[in-house]
Amino acid sequence: MTLSWLSIVRLGLVQMALGSVVVLTTSTLNRLMVVELALPAVLPGFLVALHYGIQITRPNWGFLSDRGGHRNRWIVGGMAALGLGAMLAATAIPVLDGRFGAGLALSILAYALIGLGVGASGTSLLALLATATAPRRRAAAATITWLMMIFGIAMTAVLVGRFLEPYSPELLLRIVAVVTSGAFVLTCLAVWGVARGIETRPEPEAQSFRHGLAEIWAERRARNFTVFVFLSMTAFFMQELILEPYAGLVFGFTPGQSTQLAGAQNGGVFLGMLIVGIAATGLRLGSLRAWVMAGCLGSAAVLALISMIGQTGAPLLVPAVMLLGLFNGMFAVAAIGSMMALASEGRDKREGTRMGLWGAAQAMAAGFGGLLGATAADAMRGLTDDATAFGTVFVAEALLFVAAAVMAARIMDRAPARSSPHLVPGE
Repeated sequence: MTLSWLSIVRLGLVQMALGSVVVLTTSTLNRLMVVELALPAVLPGFLVALHYGIQITRPNWGFLSDRGGHRNRWIVGGMAALGLGAMLAATAIPVLDGRFGAGLALSILAYALIGLGVGASGTSLLALLATATAPRRRAAAATITWLMMIFGIAMTAVLVGRFLEPYSPELLLRIVAVVTSGAFVLTCLAVWGVARGIETRPEPEAQSFRHGLAEIWAERRARNFTVFVFLSMTAFFMQELILEPYAGLVFGFTPGQSTQLAGAQNGGVFLGMLIVGIAATGLRLGSLRAWVMAGCLGSAAVLALISMIGQTGAPLLVPAVMLLGLFNGMFAVAAIGSMMALASEGRDKREGTRMGLWGAAQAMAAGFGGLLGATAADAMRGLTDDATAFGTVFVAEALLFVAAAVMAARIMDRAPARSSPHLVPGE
């Protein structure tokens, strides 16, 4: 049995719930630490890097769900851990203001739980989609589920930004409690009965995780794609922790306004994904390689523009950030389409392990990129004014996007989108 369109949409609700919780920790809480608490940007950079670093366990979660044959249990359990971690992270904000040591310890625990929850839930969800989605529906399934995730991120960012005015720690805790509890309930309802009859076949061999991962790494396509994911996602996430502080320090945005800026960015991502989903999957326009390159080069150009805006003070930050999201979305959905198809290629019953490997590469790149951006911004702020400091980091990120486009041109297939996307054999 394979997933129906309704089941694909239901699993997309889980992606939406994941995005809704994670955006609180990577945007709202990050802004509060840097601006309201006047802490160095490297602190939230370290915490977000920790949550991404913990996700190096994604191949383990994928392997366990391959072996056990019950991915929905990992999906629900991971969401519970994610929600608990987000609540602890919000609780730590006022503690950091009064007792820094205790607040830091609580934050470390919280972000570790967030990383475990995202890894267990997200990897198992993607593996279920890759395993149980009919080949002709995989590209559309990737588009649907990621659009729903971006919608959840954008909707949460905009609503939280609106209801968080005027800011207070008590109001923050109430809002986070509503979001996390709603995400958990939605996840339980979304997976209820979906996997019955289509759960992955348990792996009959008594094989170790190390041996299973080595088999996947020996596959040239999987290995090449892992390297590409790491490079491109480093560029993708480098601005994640500095964009809202940039808006607050250089343009004077309030907490609510900067949170809504994240909503505008993710709204652009949603639109970019929708464009590629319709053009590549529905209208058969362009190859996934072309869309990946267009997304990377467009993102580079807009990042250069955002750097220039800071120097001139022009009131163009919101539309520029939305345009950045548009090109980010183009790149992301094309890369995800390739990932969904590649997960089912090679050795059988290894979809979860492959998705875990690429998820780990993405998480490591996200943590490294976010921490690199925050550290570089702090270092530059000690040497020059805020606009120049942040602008320099944005230009460096633009150069990484150009490098990712060059790599995509070399390793990705030129075949049209209607065929299965893959890397060029022998690369």
